[in-house]
Amino acid sequence: MGSWRPLEGPSQQVALEILLDGPLSRAELSRRVGLSPGSLTRLTKPMVESGLLVEVDVETPDARVGRPSQPLDLDPAAHHFVGIKLTGDTAIGVLTTLRAEVIASVERPLIDHTPSEVATLVLELTDELAAQAPGPLSGLGVTLGGRVANGSEVRWGPYLDWVDVPLGELLAAGTGTPVVVANDLNALTEATHWFGAGRGTDRFALITIGAGVGYGLVVHNRTVESPDTSIGLIGHHPLVPNGPRCDRGHRGCAMSLLTVGAITGRIGAALGRPVDYEECLDLAAKGDPAAQPVISEAGRALGRLIAAAANFTMPELVVLGGEGVRLAEVARAELLAGLHADRHPSGVELPMVLQPADFTEWARGAAVVAIQTFVLGT
Repeated sequence: MGSWRPLEGPSQQVALEILLDGPLSRAELSRRVGLSPGSLTRLTKPMVESGLLVEVDVETPDARVGRPSQPLDLDPAAHHFVGIKLTGDTAIGVLTTLRAEVIASVERPLIDHTPSEVATLVLELTDELAAQAPGPLSGLGVTLGGRVANGSEVRWGPYLDWVDVPLGELLAAGTGTPVVVANDLNALTEATHWFGAGRGTDRFALITIGAGVGYGLVVHNRTVESPDTSIGLIGHHPLVPNGPRCDRGHRGCAMSLLTVGAITGRIGAALGRPVDYEECLDLAAKGDPAAQPVISEAGRALGRLIAAAANFTMPELVVLGGEGVRLAEVARAELLAGLHADRHPSGVELPMVLQPADFTEWARGAAVVAIQTFVLGT
């Protein structure tokens, strides 16, 4: 399959439509890209001949019907990408197809935060995953919490204690695979937009809860980009008057109520022993008197946070993600109570979708950034 890099204008638009929604008939493609059937045929013929696009056979039950028009598709297994998500203590990697289908994953502890050591670990994981691909990799994406510039330099990485680290350069020096570095929330938003629950939705919001609280927004089918995405501004949105304090002294903000650390800290203190997040949720589900009030309050606060995001941006859909997202299941009744308390009774019903509660989804987001860079040539 040929490279997408030379594609521009209508050719790129056709390729993107097929990548995201294929297989598509030529009639549907003509409608989507605004080309006549003749112009579309002339445009796609060299793309089919080069192997970039493939014609899909369609079975017809009626032998009297002539040969039907063959829809166009691509072979997603013709290109492979690695995505790696870095946390403060772990590196999680996935190998995906061109359509971000995960075909292999790997995880390693991240003990040494020295940039050179982190780069070495990333390259080791990349090689391990690449060995499971049938050919050379087409791209490597790496994401982390913090501010990233130019798809390469980590200006601020709080979970790794990094400032002005040229991670992209360090990785490029050790691999021939094109490398892109991105903020993890931006990458997860793009993955949700291109290949996830937000696919085909003109306007949606993504809210994540885990080590922090994140917010991504897609409007008019485009991700809203801002340097402020990386600093988690929504995490300090006030939700509960006179609630617990966050590390910045705010009472009852999202960070003090919804993060994994806040929940385990409060419940652990009530129980008088260390407790992990899943145990907190399990205890609350069983009605434990120490855990249930904390989880109930967190559920209602999450509902209020969703309501605030929806009231300001009026999305068609809200996607909930992050490693702490199981809260939305355990405290569903409280979440809905908080949501409805802060929404107008005549407001439209707000569809909500939960993403898987594991870091593999974040690593897949890193792969999607690499896919976008490869496809769009940016």
